[in-house]
Amino acid sequence: MSGSLKLCRWALAAAAFLLVSEPAFAEKRVALILGNSAYQNVAPLSNPVNDSSKMAATLKNAGFDVVDSRRDLPAAETRRALRDFADRARDADIAVVYYAGHGIEVDGANYLIPVDARLERDTDIYDEGLSLDRILIAIEPAKKLRLVILDACRDNPFARTMKRTVASRAIGQGLAKVEPTSPNVLIAYSAKAGSTAADGDGQNSPFTAALSNHLTKPGLDVRRAFGFVRDEVLKTTNNRQEPFVYGSLGGEDVPLVPAPRAAPAAAAPALSAQAEARRDYELALQIGNKSALNAFLAQYPDGFYSSLAKLQLDKIAAEEARVAATEKARLAEQERARLAAEGAQKSQQAKAEAEAKAAEQARVAAEKAKQVAQEQAAAAEQKRVAAESAAADKASAPASADKDKTVNVAALTSGPPQADVTKSVQAELQRVGCLTGNADGNWNRASQRSLTLFNRYAGTKLDTKVASVDTLDTIKLKSARVCPLVCEHGFKAEGERCTKITCAEGSYLNDDNECEKRSARKPVAKRGKPEPRQALEARPYQAPRARQATAGRYQGRDPSIGASGRPLTGLERQQGCNSYQAIMSGVCP
Repeated sequence: MSGSLKLCRWALAAAAFLLVSEPAFAEKRVALILGNSAYQNVAPLSNPVNDSSKMAATLKNAGFDVVDSRRDLPAAETRRALRDFADRARDADIAVVYYAGHGIEVDGANYLIPVDARLERDTDIYDEGLSLDRILIAIEPAKKLRLVILDACRDNPFARTMKRTVASRAIGQGLAKVEPTSPNVLIAYSAKAGSTAADGDGQNSPFTAALSNHLTKPGLDVRRAFGFVRDEVLKTTNNRQEPFVYGSLGGEDVPLVPAPRAAPAAAAPALSAQAEARRDYELALQIGNKSALNAFLAQYPDGFYSSLAKLQLDKIAAEEARVAATEKARLAEQERARLAAEGAQKSQQAKAEAEAKAAEQARVAAEKAKQVAQEQAAAAEQKRVAAESAAADKASAPASADKDKTVNVAALTSGPPQADVTKSVQAELQRVGCLTGNADGNWNRASQRSLTLFNRYAGTKLDTKVASVDTLDTIKLKSARVCPLVCEHGFKAEGERCTKITCAEGSYLNDDNECEKRSARKPVAKRGKPEPRQALEARPYQAPRARQATAGRYQGRDPSIGASGRPLTGLERQQGCNSYQAIMSGVCP
């Protein structure tokens, strides 16, 4: 390293030390603590007042400039306290609001409940509750960090008693997931969105007890502090309660309490080349984009940490390729579906289908490549951490601050919760016609069968045992119905609807869902009761009707004329051929 570069670094370090030594450089930190226990219209809570006292003492001991602690405030006084706190936060660098008490989620929005709230109906929450957005407005002027901590995910009695004015209005369990729109905002829940938290058996809730242990450690980044809080609460509650943090901060550490300043040394010891590379690599990794990693490689083109940086770049490039391939596959599938719907020429449809198939294969390949790159980068990072830990153990016992660096930190929001992924997959399966049930986030047998149908008709091989993000991306590529429309008996599919089958008069709907003509009824011979033998013997003989009619035709005829109309001969007259009996005997013409 050139002497001029070393001199510049020494000058910058000296200037930084002079800056941090100035009294005016100290950050201003303010906090508002709210604890509601004495609810007037539902059963009181035991721990919120204790929890608020604990947090107020913790922040005061940490040297906060202002710690305004309030207890059991009605709605009007709570609004006044927030208004006064907003004035204090105008020139603050860090603003913290801590609330312990009841909270409720209505239609995806979160509200804090003052002690005088009645909430007889669901719409009362808009008048009697305090929205989370109102809290965020109060801390908005802070420059560096705006932190809201809610120990309010308890099982809420208001939700069970209030009347619903609109049947579709949802009142959830716990608090709803939030996505802060302003920078440098963190919102910490005592339990993940949609779940409830326990008060605990002790004087304080598990969440607040963990906060007091980790949140104000000097020099500890607030995100890592919440990671330690998460680990402690999970351990305390046997994995039944998981705190969660929503929001994001920049690449620099943001501790609630700054690290103690070391006394100036006559000359700062020069770092070894390996230590410098490690420090710069960790900074580039924390920033986590291509520009930072490329800048690191420009300064350190060779060595152990440069190889790690190249693997991180490969991982980023693989993810970008996956995103591009997914979008290309989606567009190709849309074009194929459009040509099929418009009845384009077969050659055009065949070309579009081939392009869609090729794009899907490219997407699958990109997904596999991303997975390989992630695994390689993760394995390299594990080896690095193990090597650095072994070197630190050999050198000396790590200080407390170094120990913190080796602890796994809980991710803030590395991705959507599994229940949200499952609901999204179910909703997409409904859209493509493969699922008829509700999208309730429960991946049951009906959902697995629907994904099996999708695999059959879409030609995919997705894992049906679990709803994953990859499954969601694959189904989203299908812009039209995949599974055929199945209608109940008595209905037939017409486009995207089931219409009732109406048979013509004289027809009926058979078991094959087709109209069939009814057959005519055949007469059935009935055997009457035979007459007694005495009645038959007493009845006078009657000649058959045909014989009577034939005999009648010959009565009164000319005896010289035969049946054929010609005159009879003498012999024929002697034989009596003009009589009925002779004619019927067959000897006469």
